[in-house]
Amino acid sequence: MTLDYPTLEALRRQHPAWRLLAAEHAPLIGSFLHRAFIVPNVRVMAQSDLVEALEDTLFGLRARLGEQVFPKAAQEYLNDWAANEKGWLRKFYPPASDEAHFDLTPATERALAWLSSLTERAFVGTESRLLTLFELLKQMSEGSDTNPETRLAELHKRRDAIDAEIALVRGGDMPLLDDTALKERFHQFTGLARELLTDFREVEHNFRGLDRKVRERIALWDGAKGALLQEIMGERDAIADSDQGKSFRAFWDFLMSQSRQEELTQLLERVLELPPVAALAPDPRLRRVHYDWLEAGEHAQRTVAQLSQQLRRFLDDQAWLENRRIMDILRGVEAKALALRQTPPVGAFYAVDELTASFDLPLERPLYSAPIKAVIANVMLEAGQVGAADMDASALFSQVAIDKAALASHVRQSLQTRAQISLGELLQARPLQQGLGELVAYLQMASEASNSVVDESVLELVTWLADDAVTRRARLPRVLFVRD
Repeated sequence: MTLDYPTLEALRRQHPAWRLLAAEHAPLIGSFLHRAFIVPNVRVMAQSDLVEALEDTLFGLRARLGEQVFPKAAQEYLNDWAANEKGWLRKFYPPASDEAHFDLTPATERALAWLSSLTERAFVGTESRLLTLFELLKQMSEGSDTNPETRLAELHKRRDAIDAEIALVRGGDMPLLDDTALKERFHQFTGLARELLTDFREVEHNFRGLDRKVRERIALWDGAKGALLQEIMGERDAIADSDQGKSFRAFWDFLMSQSRQEELTQLLERVLELPPVAALAPDPRLRRVHYDWLEAGEHAQRTVAQLSQQLRRFLDDQAWLENRRIMDILRGVEAKALALRQTPPVGAFYAVDELTASFDLPLERPLYSAPIKAVIANVMLEAGQVGAADMDASALFSQVAIDKAALASHVRQSLQTRAQISLGELLQARPLQQGLGELVAYLQMASEASNSVVDESVLELVTWLADDAVTRRARLPRVLFVRD
């Protein structure tokens, strides 16, 4: 953005951060909001708690500067700061709550961060920032290089440097950071950690603006559902696919990893216990700064969930309206039918189209196939050598049918007292009556049952008495029937 005169003039009149810096009570506003929200990293505060805190602040200032310095009540100041023409606080009602809550706007947090940068810094580090810039340039250069030879050369160079460092450590030469380098890097970490919380509030503000637009369009929409959903989801995808949305999603996925959280906890504990860092008297909340990031990111995710709830409510309302319209049509038809009950019309008075459409697809028709004609040889019947009187007809009546229901009943009765039973044990209790056919029926039942097991490692010997009074034997894998 070019900082020309028209741009700065528009910012002076419209931007909440500029209005905050030029406000009459800017020291009161900045100091109170910084102490109430930024220092403890409070995302949302109830109205009663915030009014009480501001009353305590005003009481102390009036005791020191006079009663007429801040004449209004704390509630009036908060409502004034949350007004649209100021925009320093966001006043809203959370779901399932009838008490107003307040939150900082991104513009206010940016103004407070700029005010914090105006104070004189006890330590100004340049080495760590230079190393960070150098590392960023290397990542961009290597990450965009498509030449595999260059990438391999860089990896080999990095490996040689690591091998050289390993050799130094093994030899007892361990290069360590001095106190100045530790302090410098810790100050940079603290600043970046605070900036991340500010970025989360800005991302949440963007999603909240989209949610407000969705509510406005739903309230004024009178067209088809599909067009509205396509338009809204297109804007949501545009935010999610933007550079800011992609960076936020990558950061959120990285932070949601349990291993990363544990690693961050261990690193923070170790760094804060270093003597040079402990001498700086760091904020104790830095020990759980990664959990503050999670909480801030969760607020942004809740805003996205509210957007989904608005779409769901819109679809439910539209479905209810459509069902009501259908019921109104049906009741109108019933009323007209009752009105014509005494004097029905003569002849055909109404036509109803077919309820379903008939489709006749040419490619689904079967192709023509020529019928197969049976060829019957015209041969004279001749008498056989064996007469009908000499033929044995007993084979025609020796066919038997296996009663599978009786076999299944036998299996169920055997499993009433046992959890499982093998086929050999079943045949010992009730031998085969119809030979091999009955054995095959048992095997078929075992293959169709879901609770049967075949143990290939164990073989069982099954015997039965054939019709010719000969004992038959069969060796087969153990078949187990298991109770449900």
